[in-house]
Amino acid sequence: MRVAGIDCGTNSIRLLIADVVHTGQGNTLVDVVRTMRVVRLGQGVDATGAFAAEALERTFAAVKEYKALCDEHQVQAIRFVATSAARDVSNREVFAEEITRILGVSPEVISGDEEASLSFNGAASVRAGQEGKSLVIDLGGGSTEFVLGDSTGPLAAKSLDMGCVRVTERFQEVGLEAPQAVDFIDSTLRTLNDHVDVSDVDAVIMVAGTFTTLTAQALGLSTYESEKIHGAELSFEQMRTATQNMLAYSREEREALGFMHPGRVDVIQAGAAIVERILHYLETTSGNRPMRLIASEHDILDGIAATAVFNA
Repeated sequence: MRVAGIDCGTNSIRLLIADVVHTGQGNTLVDVVRTMRVVRLGQGVDATGAFAAEALERTFAAVKEYKALCDEHQVQAIRFVATSAARDVSNREVFAEEITRILGVSPEVISGDEEASLSFNGAASVRAGQEGKSLVIDLGGGSTEFVLGDSTGPLAAKSLDMGCVRVTERFQEVGLEAPQAVDFIDSTLRTLNDHVDVSDVDAVIMVAGTFTTLTAQALGLSTYESEKIHGAELSFEQMRTATQNMLAYSREEREALGFMHPGRVDVIQAGAAIVERILHYLETTSGNRPMRLIASEHDILDGIAATAVFNA
């Protein structure tokens, strides 16, 4: 069966068209098309509580393109999921009605907990068959999902209203190194304490564009090479060096990086600042427990596509 999953986030909208193949261990996805457009749907949402007209126009244009790809590849079922930016906006109905008109399916605005579960199911394949606990961290534009799990599936999850677009817009005047920016990130991370226990985590699976871009930086890649990024293992020191380098670059230097998507240039430094504080949080909260950092190109999008079969 051929399915399509669409992940509409705060910064980007992504499409995965895949064939669902039945194996002895369950269903496996075989990619047909995997693509992304940066539409910045969450532009100004943190301040206004509503989608900007130009952000909606960019998003609708991308969805029309995705509909054409679905038709071209004879997709049998589509699941469209909207995450952080669409949860609380005042003009959500305008967004939903137009998406339904274009695609023929209604967008699902999922909770942070469901977003976390889909992220884990999509990302955990990078450690398939390995023992121990994994912490999947999906750093998006408006929120960041933390999901603890093992080979049986998710065990605990928490969604935090903290992402690279939200932090960029909130602290663009004072700067990311200002005490109030650091305090916001750290205090937000501390809300994990009663929900996700990181004391016995063996591997941290890093998903979404901020992490994969920083992984490209850490690996010294001159272009974005998905096959080298997916499954790459880094130390905390390597990732910390990557974040510090990214935070030191000028806008022109970021633009010149061969692995940098143009739509991430303005928000990647906020993402790097968040990652830096996440590393600090994991070290201090776990008592410096050794953990491996593993980059994964498979994430919530794969989880969305895998569950699209239920929309057939």
